[in-house]
Amino acid sequence: MASMAAVLNKTPFLSQPLTKSPASDLPIAAVSFPSKPRRRNGAVRAGLIAPDGGKLVELIVEEPRRREKKHEAATELPRVELTAIDMQWMHVLSEGWASPLGGFMRESEFLQTLHFNSLRLDDGSVVNMSVPIVLAIDDEQKASIGESKRVALVDSDGNPVAILTDIEIYKHPKEERIARTWGTTSPGLPYVEEAITNAGNWLIGGDLEVLEPVKYNDGLDRFRLSPAELRKELEKRGADAVFAFQLRNPVHNGHALLMTDTRRRLLEMGYKNPILLLHPLGGYTKADDVPLSWRMKQHEKVLEDGVLDPETTVVSIFPSPMHYAGPTEVQWHAKARINAGANFYIVGRDPAGMGHPVEKRDLYDADHGKKVLSMAPGLERLNILPFKVAAYDKTQGKMAFFDPSRPQDFLFISGTKMRTLAKNKENPPDGFMCPGGWQVLVDYYDSLTPAGNGRLPEVVSA
Repeated sequence: MASMAAVLNKTPFLSQPLTKSPASDLPIAAVSFPSKPRRRNGAVRAGLIAPDGGKLVELIVEEPRRREKKHEAATELPRVELTAIDMQWMHVLSEGWASPLGGFMRESEFLQTLHFNSLRLDDGSVVNMSVPIVLAIDDEQKASIGESKRVALVDSDGNPVAILTDIEIYKHPKEERIARTWGTTSPGLPYVEEAITNAGNWLIGGDLEVLEPVKYNDGLDRFRLSPAELRKELEKRGADAVFAFQLRNPVHNGHALLMTDTRRRLLEMGYKNPILLLHPLGGYTKADDVPLSWRMKQHEKVLEDGVLDPETTVVSIFPSPMHYAGPTEVQWHAKARINAGANFYIVGRDPAGMGHPVEKRDLYDADHGKKVLSMAPGLERLNILPFKVAAYDKTQGKMAFFDPSRPQDFLFISGTKMRTLAKNKENPPDGFMCPGGWQVLVDYYDSLTPAGNGRLPEVVSA
């Protein structure tokens, strides 16, 4: 798995209208491209896009001060216990994915995010910020904090992990937050039920000091590369274009076609060393999504089987939790990759979407995500190129771009169909997914079948 451990950064894109999918659960992508590459003296100019606000914000306490800060957090400050999702957001903040945000949001930042999907900086410039990064507390915690302006943040075992300073406590308008983030208050929204419904009625914001780098000790930490680490690797590799692909599902050959064709187009435009950042989401996902450890195992097989080139592909984990908030959330996904230095972002059909939790339909229009990206405030530095639909070409026995002149030759294999085949241990058509990657998917669904003792098998080792 050495090839996967290489570091790279992700690419944010703006999307333009793409060819409409003839299927409802189809992997389609639009990629943003500048109309012409930047050139100097006839050569393409290499250079990473600047972080939002001009500087990458890193919130981890420097080594010499950690002992002092840990002692203060352990002995002198009121405490707020973090949930697993709170810890993931602390990880996001600590490494600068949300730059220039310097901690959990105060009320002014929260309101700007809810109402404008952006933050206005002191110099008058605007950066995108579409999802609230907030910390909820209950009445008892609020009372225990009292007049203190600093609090210790602790994990589920009571160990101090951060200090929040110059704090501000304000009301948690749950209904407004849910309505504006998801566009509905229907019951059954996974993130809402996991992180908001039973959360406290207050939010606490402030400047964050994280006591040491976040580690999960799950065998996957080597893939959790920070924006600074990704930027360093990009410069080391001499990448003059970086195109990112975020996913929370296994990679099939339709995805690979879109990614390899993106690289081909970048080369044709004059770039010399475009690099793919394959950037699976590593935070909270809903229960029926394939777990991260299995997805990483599948991605490994995709590289081993040569579907993607290990020399021009970097696999890294994006630590953010998943909202399933469609056009609102995809802006966050794009913005975060700006901070890692990416300048191209592949966006698919119905990005960050899900089925409606009550009605039998998609929650969001499949085309709105890519359209919103092309207009979103603070993402003006990103450009777009439409992509055609990818489907299984029966005449070639492989995934190919859909040809509307011969629709009878194409088979659209939805995500639902793919999962059903894997659960039944049936094979998809040859050329849909590499054999090694498909076997991982079959093994995952097989692992959900109770063993003879009625217990589920252990989680796959990473």
